[in-house]
Amino acid sequence: MANVTFKETPMTLMGNEVKPGDKAPDFTVLANDLSEVSLKDSKGKVRLISVVPSVDTGVCDQQTRRFNEEAANLDNVEVLTISCDLPFAQKRWCAAAGIENLQVLSDHRDLSFGKNYGVAMEELRLLARSIFVINSDGEVTYTEYVPEATNHPDYDAAIDAVKKAK
Repeated sequence: MANVTFKETPMTLMGNEVKPGDKAPDFTVLANDLSEVSLKDSKGKVRLISVVPSVDTGVCDQQTRRFNEEAANLDNVEVLTISCDLPFAQKRWCAAAGIENLQVLSDHRDLSFGKNYGVAMEELRLLARSIFVINSDGEVTYTEYVPEATNHPDYDAAIDAVKKAK
C-alpha cells in the first residue's frame, strides 16, 4: 500500500493500490447532475484521472485548473477529476472556475473509486491526491500516489504518460 500523509499525519488508505500493468478497476461516481459515471463510459479512450481531496482548497483548485488547460490540447483523451465533494458543490465550483475541458465527478456516495484505487483516506473520508493514466485498452500505464496529500502531483510526468498511452 502507498504511504500517504495529510498535513504530516499518516492516513490509512482503504482498498488496494493500483499499479502500472494492472487492468483498471471499474468504479461508479456521480456527475454534477447526479447521473452515474463509470470507467466503461469512456472505453476506447486514454483516461487521465486526477484525484483531489476537495476542489475547494488551493492545491486542488490549481491541480484541476492545470489539467483543464492541458485537456484542451489532448486528442482522444478523457480527463476526469474525482473528489468526495458533493456534486452540487462541484457544479458551483466548476461554473466559477470556468472548467470546460474535463469532468469533475463525486465519489461521496460510496467511495467506489477511492476503494477500488486504494485512495480513500479512512480517517477523513476524503480521497488522497493521486494521478492515474489508463490506456484505451483499459490498462493502467501510470500512477502517482502523492506522499503528502497537501502537495502538488508531478504534472509534467502525468501529461507525458498520457501522451505515451494509446
